[in-house]
Amino acid sequence: MVSLRCKMFVRDELQKLGLNSDIVELGMVEVQDDITDEQLETFANNLRKGGLELLDNKKNILVEKIKNVIIDMVHFADDVPKVNDSDYISNKLGYDYTYLSNTFSEVKGITIQQYIIMHKIERVKELLLYDELTLTEIAWKLDYSSVAHLSNQFKKVTGLTPTYFKELKNKREKNLENL
Repeated sequence: MVSLRCKMFVRDELQKLGLNSDIVELGMVEVQDDITDEQLETFANNLRKGGLELLDNKKNILVEKIKNVIIDMVHFADDVPKVNDSDYISNKLGYDYTYLSNTFSEVKGITIQQYIIMHKIERVKELLLYDELTLTEIAWKLDYSSVAHLSNQFKKVTGLTPTYFKELKNKREKNLENL
């Protein structure tokens, strides 16, 4: 659960089942009452219909926590922390990074670093579309060592250079104006 809307949805689904919740937070729900197998199955089905998933496996829960830390770090922090990603994630979750990395790779089939890169590139695209920051400012904001490093990674992931990506956006805008 990342958004307030997700939390509200989960709370509503619990109430529909007559269950009282103490805590509904990112990736965690604490219920006051005992839950029957039927209630749990209904709850899981309703969550699925709403685009959410009930996680009962400790590894899956940990992976969701890792993903939430990365999403917060890349998309919602004013600046990416100026420490190693591994140290940041490890400190935030209170686990050894090797354990977190192995668990993440086992469950997701990609490394934590690949996941971070995917989210950084999505953030770069977003910032390029807003057109408020230069590429140099974006590289600094997302803690790239240089604009060249950002550009190389962007091209490797998207197949486009950041400049060409921005040009495509401008062409689309001009085409829409001419309609």
